[in-house]
Amino acid sequence: MTTQRIARRKLGGFATDIVVEDGNAAYNTSTLVSALVEANKANATYSLIWEQTCPAQQILAWGYGSPSAQRNQGFMWFYAADISTAFNVGNLRLQISNARSTRVQVVKQQNDQRLHSTDVSTVTTAQPTDINNMIALPEAVLFPKVGENSLLQLTYQTTQATVGAVDECNFSIPSTVYQ
Repeated sequence: MTTQRIARRKLGGFATDIVVEDGNAAYNTSTLVSALVEANKANATYSLIWEQTCPAQQILAWGYGSPSAQRNQGFMWFYAADISTAFNVGNLRLQISNARSTRVQVVKQQNDQRLHSTDVSTVTTAQPTDINNMIALPEAVLFPKVGENSLLQLTYQTTQATVGAVDECNFSIPSTVYQ
């Protein structure tokens, strides 16, 4: 009698960019995320400002592409601002977590001053457009990926608060989806 072998399925990955609207219900608009940044401006600790639950039959990782191919990798941007007045200044952490957030791992920590333009006059001008000034985020292959019901999270720590209220918070962060 011969033993039947079943071939392992090879997951194919594709690049995408995660934006605010991809978040779970409590985190899926700029208004909700900016309210969380504003509420925690006085804290010296990192506060959860956004999360996305990994859908069924997918595996997610922060970043895409390879650092060996400089233009074949993702580039990220982020800002939290009192639009037309000033940017909030702080540190952004990209994290992965299990479903209950009992195991959280920081994938990248970045000061947000390099993640946006210098023009705070409108939401459009706050977004960087020159790839040479953006921060590259290749796929984080040294870190585990997240599977079904696990979380991609952003936490934020304000280091220099705006005088006015943070009223806009937007981002585009590269990720890889395997299915």
